[in-house]
Amino acid sequence: MNSLVDGRNAHTMRRDMRAVVAFIGVIWIVFALDRVLPLELLGLVPRTFSGLTGVVAMPFLHGNFQHLLGNTIPLAITLLLLAGSRANSGAIVVLITIIGGVGLWIFGRTALHIGASGLVFGLIAFHVFAGIFEKRFQSIAIACVVGALYATTFIKGIIPMQEGVSWDGHLFGGIAGMAVSFFMSKLLRSEHDTVQTTRQ
Repeated sequence: MNSLVDGRNAHTMRRDMRAVVAFIGVIWIVFALDRVLPLELLGLVPRTFSGLTGVVAMPFLHGNFQHLLGNTIPLAITLLLLAGSRANSGAIVVLITIIGGVGLWIFGRTALHIGASGLVFGLIAFHVFAGIFEKRFQSIAIACVVGALYATTFIKGIIPMQEGVSWDGHLFGGIAGMAVSFFMSKLLRSEHDTVQTTRQ
């Protein structure tokens, strides 16, 4: 069975809770360390060699407590809702982070980009488009919940030229989430067809 997908939908919110808490815990620990160490310098700066570290580091870095708290709650919700997908939750997070980060590094504004909001926007887009691409009741239900909770936030977040807001990070995160949902849905359909052929 492909390690990126699981047609049995084996993971649940309860099972994923520990990993979500651990991931968010690391983000909070990094924030605490950033109060005494210049970790923000590891953020993403487009088209610079040193700024490449931010592709991976950006989701763990936050400018202040309000920034951190503002990302923590939607990140926890959208991560837990990945249990409704038949895809590997860790793979989804990694792919959205890398694809969105690389897109921002290539095309983004010249600035220091930090924060988990790009990942959050990627997860929002993933859930919404998974409902469209997978056409399963569970995915559609999650898409409706996420859309109801975050549609306005998503639209506002990608409006260009907002001062002090990484709107381009949000945009490329959203693009990454859409691309990953499409890719995962293709794998799931392929896996389903393989199982059906094997049974025949």
